Amino acid sequence: MNTLPPAFVERIKKQLGAEAKAFFQALETPAPVSIRRNPGKATDCNELEITEGKTTPVPWCPDAVYLEGRPVFTLDPLFHGGAYYVQEASSMFLHHVLKQLLPPTPVRMLDLCAAPGGKSTLAASLLPPGSLLVSNEVIRSRAAILKENLIKWGQDNTVVTQSDPAAFRALEGAFDFLLVDAPCSGEGMFRKDPASIREWSESNLRLCSERQQRILADSWACLRPGGVLIYSTCTYNPAENERIIEWLIAGGEAESIPLFCPFPGIMPADSAACAFRFYPHKTAGEGFFLAALRKTAGKDYTPRKNKKAKNAPHTALPKELRAYIRQPEQYAVFPDNGILRLVPESQAAFIETLSASTNVLYAGCEAAETNGRKLRLLPPLALWQGLDAPHDGIYDADRPTALAFLKKEDIPPIPSSADWLLVSYHGIGLGWCKNLGNRLNNYYPKEWRIRMQIE
Repeated sequence: MNTLPPAFVERIKKQLGAEAKAFFQALETPAPVSIRRNPGKATDCNELEITEGKTTPVPWCPDAVYLEGRPVFTLDPLFHGGAYYVQEASSMFLHHVLKQLLPPTPVRMLDLCAAPGGKSTLAASLLPPGSLLVSNEVIRSRAAILKENLIKWGQDNTVVTQSDPAAFRALEGAFDFLLVDAPCSGEGMFRKDPASIREWSESNLRLCSERQQRILADSWACLRPGGVLIYSTCTYNPAENERIIEWLIAGGEAESIPLFCPFPGIMPADSAACAFRFYPHKTAGEGFFLAALRKTAGKDYTPRKNKKAKNAPHTALPKELRAYIRQPEQYAVFPDNGILRLVPESQAAFIETLSASTNVLYAGCEAAETNGRKLRLLPPLALWQGLDAPHDGIYDADRPTALAFLKKEDIPPIPSSADWLLVSYHGIGLGWCKNLGNRLNNYYPKEWRIRMQIE
């Protein structure tokens, strides 16, 4: 590991006292590797090929396990099919927190700083039926990664936006939950990311704290009275953690939410507010901080029609497309330059309003593209959990064939009368091929293809 900044070392010694030595020793050990299964696609982590070795459960997330080492995930077709997500274990504590806070009724949740998608995919799987998750990322390149990961996760209760946090002020009181995994100094990533050590400076700590306050101030209005803010970082710096929470409470519109935490090693934060810290010498994971606050004032959301909305939904589904949808009556369609986006009917009006004030990159499931009378199936439909693929239209590939498909290479045809073949691996959809009889056209997205050499 690169030499740690002396000012950081001195602060940690003060924060941890006699435990500081164990902390620094932990930073010299390999980072744990953990994955979280997709409950909509895989029944158990240990049924995945990637977990053939010994696994250990992640205590605070029943869907997750630690692996013995770090395999080449790129060469596992199930990774590309969204059967699981590779996520740092400490951040999966969100699962334990949401299980305590989510009601049984539908909610709207905004994940404000969502890329690359770990917390969004986790939350999307836990939300009550009928809920909506808006996953936002302001940086365009990171928003593209977020979109890809949510498409592969395969749920339709999600919208991806690429907007500044201030854009959500127009949706005053619209969200029941606001997740802010705030951009931070990244001290908790020192073990995994040596670049974060080189970028560390005391001036950057101040800039991060100021940015976090701005993000929260800009987005606070979109949380309804009684709504919940879950704030987290991957840093050890109190100025970006406890002091931010205390600043919000001092503003008079927030109160701490007591949370139950039965897991040894997760430490209470140095604050009167209920918050938790993860240190690598105490838990198998990286540095992490989390707190939950309840908003005590503000205005409730008033639904209104906005003439600036980019697209209006309708419910006419082409007959050919209905055959691929398990419950077509539950969806509205947003047509966008020939692309048919399927969104839950119950959330269609809100998504339309959302598109007036934010840059919506993706919503629900982009199922197909129409060109005159022709219908072209799109990759997200193959990865969607609502897909009802015809039995005679499935190409369940072996591993070499699946990897060839994911490299966007030609794969051998199979006897089938179906126009479109769903290429799958162990029952997990990967993408589409157009059946031309004597050959197949590979429709896997060029930007997603495997680029590494496969021996």
